Amino acid sequence: MRYRTALAFGLAVLFAASAQADDQSGCKPSVIGTGRVGAIVDGRTVRLTDGREIRLGGIEAALQAKIALESMISDREITLMRLAENDRYGRVVALVTMDGQSVQQALLARGLARVSADIGDSACSANLLAAEKAARAAGLGLWADPYYVVRKAENPAGILAVRGHFAVVEGRILSVRESGSTIYVNFGRRWSDDFTVTVSKRNERKFTAAGLELKKLAGQHVRVRGTVEERGGPWIEAANPAQIEIAEQR
Repeated sequence: MRYRTALAFGLAVLFAASAQADDQSGCKPSVIGTGRVGAIVDGRTVRLTDGREIRLGGIEAALQAKIALESMISDREITLMRLAENDRYGRVVALVTMDGQSVQQALLARGLARVSADIGDSACSANLLAAEKAARAAGLGLWADPYYVVRKAENPAGILAVRGHFAVVEGRILSVRESGSTIYVNFGRRWSDDFTVTVSKRNERKFTAAGLELKKLAGQHVRVRGTVEERGGPWIEAANPAQIEIAEQR
């Protein structure tokens, strides 16, 4: 009980901070509805009393996030803000707020979630990434677990250890090349062994509009997030500009 009380108090403080950050960044997606939370399904899914299932968009949640959500929003009225289209299971994908404050940011700030690869609103992605960064720097929550460690681009074997799963990978881009309809962001010289990020040419404009000119990224230290696949070496496909983040200088 003391843990839940302390958790609720800490999240209230984080809620206040996240509301201020939203105001400053222009993260104001349109409201698509409201409802009362009837059940917490998992760390990023809630069921409203009217039967709708809501997926908290923009995050990959840890198991402990379910407990946090129970403390934060069980039997509470929430507001749903448009973040993406409904998912293939019919769940509404939304930025969830309570009293005008972001539930996703609160989870990220406690290290109970990571920013996902499919954020729809670029203004809101900046806030989510900032909340994740603070928790990561402090080693909070999942960031204290070796499984969730930021993988190093220069260690392909370490990246392939989480093949088929979501991961965050960090390293310096060696070169950017284009072949056919694909842009290859290379972190090593051997495509058959080294880490690579691919971007479909048809998505290049989205990255440029977000301030990421892919062909000028060579030499930059970046952080990439997405599902790890194997195509020769480890590989992540980036379809959203928020998947590639300019990292701190080393």
